[in-house]
Amino acid sequence: MVVGVNSDASARDLKGPGRPILDEKARATLVAALRAVDYVVIFGEPNVENLLTQVRPHVHAKGTDYKAETVPERDVAERLGIRIAIVGDPKDHSTRSFIESVRRAPHD
Repeated sequence: MVVGVNSDASARDLKGPGRPILDEKARATLVAALRAVDYVVIFGEPNVENLLTQVRPHVHAKGTDYKAETVPERDVAERLGIRIAIVGDPKDHSTRSFIESVRRAPHD
């Protein structure tokens, strides 16, 4: 499995100032530690169209914050014969909200 991780600059462009909380190297290291992951690629473009064109995977997986028809790379995936799969749990959590809950917790 090849996983694309947004560069710090592209994450900031997508999510705004103060983001990302973990830098690209830390995020790539966390993903690479997963047994199912063979390679991690850090990309700086706004989407993974170029990565799909180069790697040509059988499946392009996106999170549940997308629907098959809203995947930004949908046209490229269809042109290349790559199946789109929506995977993962609902996006009702984030690193930022986790850190805020830790900051609000009572300290001994």
